[in-house]
Amino acid sequence: MKKGLSNIAYVLSYTFWYAMSLLPMSLLYVFSDCLYLLVGKLIGYRRKVIRKNLKESFPDKDEAELHRIERGFYHYFCDYLVETIKLLNMSERELRKRMIFTGIEQINKLLDKGVSCAIYLGHYGNWELITSLPLWVSEKGQCCQVYHPLENDRFDKLFRYVREKHQSLCIPMAETLRQVISYRQKKQPIVIGYISDQAPFWNNIHHWVDFLNHDTPVLTGSERIIKKTGQAVFYGDVSRVSRGHYQCEFKLITTESAMYKDWKITDEYFKLLQQTIHRQPELYLWSHKRWKRTREEFNLRYNAKTGRVSLEPLEEIIRKKDKQ
Repeated sequence: MKKGLSNIAYVLSYTFWYAMSLLPMSLLYVFSDCLYLLVGKLIGYRRKVIRKNLKESFPDKDEAELHRIERGFYHYFCDYLVETIKLLNMSERELRKRMIFTGIEQINKLLDKGVSCAIYLGHYGNWELITSLPLWVSEKGQCCQVYHPLENDRFDKLFRYVREKHQSLCIPMAETLRQVISYRQKKQPIVIGYISDQAPFWNNIHHWVDFLNHDTPVLTGSERIIKKTGQAVFYGDVSRVSRGHYQCEFKLITTESAMYKDWKITDEYFKLLQQTIHRQPELYLWSHKRWKRTREEFNLRYNAKTGRVSLEPLEEIIRKKDKQ
């Protein structure tokens, strides 16, 4: 029964997505404007989370400015949804106009030398359009992106189809190191995108950074893979030129990643991402609970004797500590 309902939901979703993707962007933006009234005005999608994140990230901004950013975020978020829908049937010609990459020459030079390149990205702008990178990169390089598979296999297959339409392969997060090493053994240089601004699980917290006025636990797995496999490191600095048109400038961080001290690359990434966000703050994914894990709670969970972090509910951890 559950599988049957899942299949029906998939067919309906795909039909709706495909039909909508056939519409011109001008009509899709009319739909986006209507969606903004529903999501931003009537429903107030995750409004408490968004306002909390904005207020804590920009303590120097007044209420009027914070509300302006909030409204801008809702408009951007609705545009992001319709642009992603259009991606299913967007032509290569239109995609080249809507996502322009600069600094690509330095990546192609490295690929010509057989050097793989890592691209650090954030949940900023329309990151789905970054999958068009193979249209710009030398044929000597294979483009990939690390992603988190969806629980529903059918929806996961649909999203992978959209993301891989232009030959940028999706690599499940758990298989990243194995896949990267496999390409290295075949002497196939790759360009791989890491979106590394998610909140790590408790047992994966190894480093904290000052990010947007928060003491922030960050993912470090990307850096460990990059250094282990000797990838050159770039930051993808995304900006929105106009509605539906983006630019991604590749900024070199280092070609000698293995020589960097631990977490220095991660620190540089978050520094650059913060600069991008301050430039156009409404284009960041403020609806995500990025700062749900605090250092105070981490310290309560951490066991110095075992070097492990407890995954038990916090209330149970506090109860046990009170008994000690």
